[in-house]
Amino acid sequence: MYKLYFKRVFDILFATLGLIFLSPFLIIIAIWIKLSSKGALFYTQKRVGRDFKEFDIYKFRSMIVDADKKGPSVTSADDPRITKIGKLIRKTKIDELPQLLNVFKGDMSLVGPRPEVMKFVNQKKDEYKKVLTVRPGITDNAAIEFRDEEMIMSGYEDKEKAYIDIILPQKIELYYSYIENISFFNDIKLLLKTLKVL
Repeated sequence: MYKLYFKRVFDILFATLGLIFLSPFLIIIAIWIKLSSKGALFYTQKRVGRDFKEFDIYKFRSMIVDADKKGPSVTSADDPRITKIGKLIRKTKIDELPQLLNVFKGDMSLVGPRPEVMKFVNQKKDEYKKVLTVRPGITDNAAIEFRDEEMIMSGYEDKEKAYIDIILPQKIELYYSYIENISFFNDIKLLLKTLKVL
């Protein structure tokens, strides 16, 4: 029952409260981004959601304009495309806060496997058949475990290959663990753990 109904009610309620209470802070961040670098306030990208349906994920822009055309799909901490404020909001995960809009719309859940781009999903399509039986989320145990992913990626020369062959399989195992143990109390625990590590 939680998986089908209560989880969605929980998402709508807390996404709405989050957007209301965080709105003054979000406005300050938005002004800071616009004053510090050229380009749009938000960055949108196609990600793969439940049942392999693509949606536009929202983030505060943390990189230069057209960054996705000027480098690899995987980002490392030393990526020159990241703006000065981008380094801060990426490290603290503030850039992810606009995804509360994705949660409100129903593209995502507060807690669930992090959504990937189709390019990487296609590399592990059989494994993703199970992962994408649930809505992707803003946080989960993989997001917590790999919160310093950009630093990890800095150690690899071929970042995309390292992500596909080393990082992604570990994430998928954690996604499976979440799905197999999904519950209201586990979601609350993961949200509190996320706040703690941030």
